[in-house]
Amino acid sequence: QSQLVESGGGLVQPGGSLRLSCTASGFTFAYYNIGWFRQAPEKEREGVSCISHSGGSSYSADFVKGRFTISRDNAKNMVYLEMNNLEPEDTAVYYCAAAHRFRISTLQAMCGGEFELTGMDVWGAGTLVTVSS
Repeated sequence: QSQLVESGGGLVQPGGSLRLSCTASGFTFAYYNIGWFRQAPEKEREGVSCISHSGGSSYSADFVKGRFTISRDNAKNMVYLEMNNLEPEDTAVYYCAAAHRFRISTLQAMCGGEFELTGMDVWGAGTLVTVSS
């Protein structure tokens, strides 16, 4: 069974840092683009950052540019989201998702403002990040 499992969420103070991890199993990880998405209470799910199947390209939403960095290690079937200078507005459940590289035209299409939830092949269950004093 194809599966993604997130970890690393928790409580952090404003200005702090956190690293999220996503572990894949049950599919050929290196064939899939991977994205991080988040959903705050009473808001729609939004794309945060996506990375190509090889790790050679990435896309990040404007609200995290300069603060968050996405990376992957295909040998370990893992993708990471390094989050720095966290703000209360970053509080949300963070999800990772996978889409086969042949299904995605561009990384912006995968996790930009017009992405579709049904366009992903696999979703994780999410991990909660709370930024508060």
